Amino acid sequence: MNGLFSGAAARAALRSAHAALTELHDTVGVSGLPAADANPGLMAIVDQHAAGIRDSLSADVRPLTAVLLAAYAEGVRDAAFTHGWRPPVTVIDWSESDWVLCRLLAVCALAQTLTIAN
Repeated sequence: MNGLFSGAAARAALRSAHAALTELHDTVGVSGLPAADANPGLMAIVDQHAAGIRDSLSADVRPLTAVLLAAYAEGVRDAAFTHGWRPPVTVIDWSESDWVLCRLLAVCALAQTLTIAN
């Protein structure tokens, strides 16, 4: 795609990605990131998940972007829903969080490392 529409599509994708990451941060990151900062065990789990995400997205050969992270998080949620996972309906208890929540929290942590330009 060339010209005006390719730029418009890229901007729309970026806006959508930022909105999705903001929503994820509001539902998972707001409580999870401070919990990880206060709990070295949880922080280690989040760091391991972040490394796995970087590997999955080939972050060693291409930079992480908001679009990549948002798409990855959506894929994790979709797969989890397909397998019967449901998000907590109450406040997340990070002392007993599951794999999906820790993976999504790692996406939040990685998103915080992005520059505004992404």
